[in-house]
Amino acid sequence: MKKRFVVHEHHASRLHFDFRLELEGVLKSWAIPKGPSLNPAEKRLAVEVEDHPLDYIDFEGIIPEGNYGAGAVVIWDEGEFELLEASEKKISFLLHGRILQGAFTLTKLKPRGKGPAKDWLLIKKNDEQANRDWQLDLALTEAKKRQLEERIPPCETS
Repeated sequence: MKKRFVVHEHHASRLHFDFRLELEGVLKSWAIPKGPSLNPAEKRLAVEVEDHPLDYIDFEGIIPEGNYGAGAVVIWDEGEFELLEASEKKISFLLHGRILQGAFTLTKLKPRGKGPAKDWLLIKKNDEQANRDWQLDLALTEAKKRQLEERIPPCETS
């Protein structure tokens, strides 16, 4: 059964990409500092973060200063995915997005210390959609940023 996925380009204190899979009635989420890749040689760190509600899948906007994750958020890629395997340590899936296509695996790394393991690797499988010359392009243009800023209601000052 196909489910939805989204990758948010998140211009917070540091640029990162939020990779979200519709699983178990929520969006399971990982922050990917360097963004996803279609190059199988580039294993990307993916830090597990809190689950998000399903209606967050369409979110684009600016999170105001003073709030967690403040900054611009735009949809970098979206589509459907087919779950191939899911366990506590590994999630394999096929992505059918505008940008990301083909087989990927999220593999959990061993914990670095006493807390729970939050670090995973996002790995593109070497299939027909793999591209060793692939370069990540950003979706947030100046025009898109102005459009997002126009959606924010003016703040009242006292």
